[in-house]
Parts: sequence; C-alpha cells; structure tokens
Amino acid sequence: MELHIADHPLIAHKLTVLRDERTDPGRFRGLTEELVALLAYEATRNIRVVDKEISTPVCPMTGTKLSSPRPVVVPILRAGLGMLDGMLKMLPTAEVGFLGLVRDEETLEAHAYANRLPSDLRDRQVFVIDPMLATGGTLAMAIDFLLERGVSDVTAICLVSAPEGVRHIEERYEGIANVTVHTAALDEKLNEKGYIVPGLGDAGDRMYGIV
Repeated sequence: MELHIADHPLIAHKLTVLRDERTDPGRFRGLTEELVALLAYEATRNIRVVDKEISTPVCPMTGTKLSSPRPVVVPILRAGLGMLDGMLKMLPTAEVGFLGLVRDEETLEAHAYANRLPSDLRDRQVFVIDPMLATGGTLAMAIDFLLERGVSDVTAICLVSAPEGVRHIEERYEGIANVTVHTAALDEKLNEKGYIVPGLGDAGDRMYGIV
C-alpha cells in the first residue's frame, strides 16, 4: 500500500478550519470541497491518458486527453457525498458509483445498506472518497466490493486518517491488490469509541446535521 500525506500550507490551513468545532455546516461543506480538489490533484497524477491531435490558433499539435474507459469515482455515503463535487471539478467526465456503508458504533464493523456500482469494473481506474480512514473497516469493505467487480488497483482519498486504519488496509491487501491512500493528515490514534484523535468529529453530522 502506498500512503501519501499532503504537505502543503493551503491544505494545512483549510484542514485546521475544518477541524475547528466552531465551523458551521455550510463552511464545513465548502472547505471539504476545496480540500478534495487539492488532494485530487495529486491523487490523479497517474491517471491514464492518450495523445490527442488538435489545432491551436497558431499551428497543429499533439496534446493529451483522458483515455477510455472513463475513471470511476465512488463516494461512501453519506459523508463521502460531500466530497463528490470537489472530485468532479477535477474529473468532470468521470462516472460515479455509490456505496452506502454504516459503522456499528459498538462493534465498529461496517455494514452495507446500498450498492450502486457497475457490475464490471475491469480496466477501470477507481477513486474511493470518504472523509475518514479510522479503523479501516469501511474502506476495506468498499475495496472488497470493487475487487469482486474486477478492479485491480484502488485509490482512496480521505481528509484525515488514523495509523490503525492505515495498518489494517496495508496488512489486509498485501499481495492482493494495489491500494493507494491520499490524505490531508495522518493523525495520532483512535480513541476508545473508534474516533480519530484529534480528528474532526463525525464528518457526516458536521456536513448535514445529526440524524
């Protein structure tokens, strides 16, 4: 597994405001979108492209365009939905699949309640977006769904991550799949409730309110 921790003052600044408990839902959603766009810039560095012949106002030239089939973005509902606009600003032609996963607050295990993924994802580049990589259970379940559909490598974009979750993904998929994680921060640890410390709280609640 490859882990990329963003090292940029703009990302650090925006993440600090995002973490602040005084940040209201509207500002939280806006900052999330901005952070995802910045993280997606690096996460798409190895996106597949092909040559494209065009003519500028001056002369013909060989440019670049994204290759086919188009990449697929998979937000993990519900909090991942708040990251989708930022991702699609960078990849407007991408297709979107949805996974609804919820974590049991007692066992900390993930359970699926919705699956809207293409049945065949062979040869597709897939980007999973979820604000938190905590225990790693939710991301692992998402990766398992994707592997069943023929995906061989997965890129995950998370706002904050915990060492426990990173280790879980690294150990689980060693020799099985290529997983790359891009995150704005690798935080200290998980607390006894499975929340990232210092973290930013429950991202879904902070975006949309408590349900």
